[in-house]
Amino acid sequence: MISLQVLFQEYSKKLQSIYSKQEAESLVFWLFEEFLGKKRMDILKNDTLEKIPSDLSLAIEKLVEGMPIQYIFGKAPFYGREFEVSPAVLIPRNETEELVHLIIKENPIEGLRILDIGTGSGCIPITLDLEMNAPVLFGIDISEEALEIAQRNALLLQSKIEFSQLDILKDDLSFKDMDIIVSNPPYVRHSEKELMHTNVLAHEPHLALFVYDDDPLLFYRIISQKAKISLKPGGKLYFEINEALGIEIINLLNDEGYKEVKLLTDLNNRDRFIAAVF
Repeated sequence: MISLQVLFQEYSKKLQSIYSKQEAESLVFWLFEEFLGKKRMDILKNDTLEKIPSDLSLAIEKLVEGMPIQYIFGKAPFYGREFEVSPAVLIPRNETEELVHLIIKENPIEGLRILDIGTGSGCIPITLDLEMNAPVLFGIDISEEALEIAQRNALLLQSKIEFSQLDILKDDLSFKDMDIIVSNPPYVRHSEKELMHTNVLAHEPHLALFVYDDDPLLFYRIISQKAKISLKPGGKLYFEINEALGIEIINLLNDEGYKEVKLLTDLNNRDRFIAAVF
């Protein structure tokens, strides 16, 4: 028989080669619940196993190699729901939940038409569809693989979103009369790579993460320009941003003719969102 406490300590120690002690222990708790159906209390009681399941052993190996646990499980939580994820899409972040919550809170009107640019897993438009008052949602992405995942998430969560493939840097937006356009575009500068955890660099899609240092506002500039063709007068633009670029993006949007441009902080008091009115 195998002691859960001994196994917990062994796995936590392995993971501390790339994670802090607290992070490593949290990951092992998560693994035990997913693969063994065992919770923290079961470890405290020192329950036993007859043998270690092969999928649990494989999961630990992948974690030690730096693969994010969400990709191992093939799912990630977002705004109270589970979304399918793979290395073709970014893992949904807490900050993006805050952006979604902001949009829901500020826009209680029924039937709003909303476009998400760079939709990835579809977590933004699907959540808005399920939480808002009868909106009409559209999501676009350059990646065919990402769109397939977004479609599956919409089906699983019983959400009606019109997804389509589009390269925002090259293609024109054909959407008209939008009340809201939202985007969490690539905003991490290549020079900031060294600040990121190795599991993000090795496994999450660089296409969705990085922008070149010589033009870090590229996506904000192109989206804000093309959004003017799609937004209704008085329509709103929402961005998740790199905290280091807030003032520059405000200036950009002012230059593009947007009004009521606001820089907003996340729960960690970092400049993380911008809202503007067309």
